[in-house]
Amino acid sequence: MDEFQRSWLLAQLGPDTDPADLERRYFRLRSVRAVALEVLGERRAKLLADPLKVTVDGVVTMDLQENLRGIERQIEQVRQAPAPDDLDDDGQGDDQQLIQVAWLSPVRLYR
Repeated sequence: MDEFQRSWLLAQLGPDTDPADLERRYFRLRSVRAVALEVLGERRAKLLADPLKVTVDGVVTMDLQENLRGIERQIEQVRQAPAPDDLDDDGQGDDQQLIQVAWLSPVRLYR
């Protein structure tokens, strides 16, 4: 993973995300978009594992439904936004270059 890809991931997931964890995931998944979606999916699953709304009458109300909606919006944005390692429209990545081949043939001179 290069510095540009790491910066993109940290911009999507927040600066407190562990870069070593991102490196391990990238080594396994080979796509920065897949890494971002996996981390966001885990965050979503963690929110869903606990109750989204807790109310203690007269004391406190805790509602995490907006946090869940925010993570779901962020997942959708990551799916739609261009990632640093996406393929171009012609099916080639940024680090690949187009090679053009021209066949040369001798010119025959006739008198």
